[in-house]
Amino acid sequence: MAQMVRSGTSSVEPRPSYMYKVVLLGSMSVGKSSLAHRYVRNDFRELLPTVGCSFFIQTLDLDKATVKFEIWDTAGQEKYQSVCHLYYRDAHAALLVYDIANKKTFSRARLWLEELEKRFLPNEIVIALVGNKTDLAAEREVTPEEGEEFARTKGLLFMETSAKSNYQVNDVFMAVVQELLRREEEKASKPSPHGRSTVDLQASGVRTRCC
Repeated sequence: MAQMVRSGTSSVEPRPSYMYKVVLLGSMSVGKSSLAHRYVRNDFRELLPTVGCSFFIQTLDLDKATVKFEIWDTAGQEKYQSVCHLYYRDAHAALLVYDIANKKTFSRARLWLEELEKRFLPNEIVIALVGNKTDLAAEREVTPEEGEEFARTKGLLFMETSAKSNYQVNDVFMAVVQELLRREEEKASKPSPHGRSTVDLQASGVRTRCC
């Protein structure tokens, strides 16, 4: 699933280190860039639409493992959709982001999911449905129940967030991390013939690559 790095030799078993590629998908102006910026830099900015793709890195030192997130923030304009698959190729997780105050962006998130389903095997990638901009609750067009029901029927993680008010931004990324690590543990206890296997970079001599 992930690229795994083991450092040095020691009498104490070292924590594993994983590198995961995470992509943010969704319509223009749903707040993908603001979510990534808030998560990585704990700051909110009204950002201009992304052109092509922007890139963030976040490292988490957890009890079970060290996790390095490579976060790919893709452009939401339809004219870029034909090349977006180049950015989410080899991804381990995806956040499908919509604006709770814009019903059309919720419908577009469904289309993004269909694209992922064409390119990944079932359970090959962790997918979270994210209803952003809860600070616009007075203008809400998509209820939490609608988002939760759609996520449930498709087997997705679900959470509502606000990059502006910093509501559950860390939580949604942490939920993704926990699911990725849960799958690593499950895979270690019961090897699967499908999906990408963990790579010990030091033992194999394989070079890391992000996409």
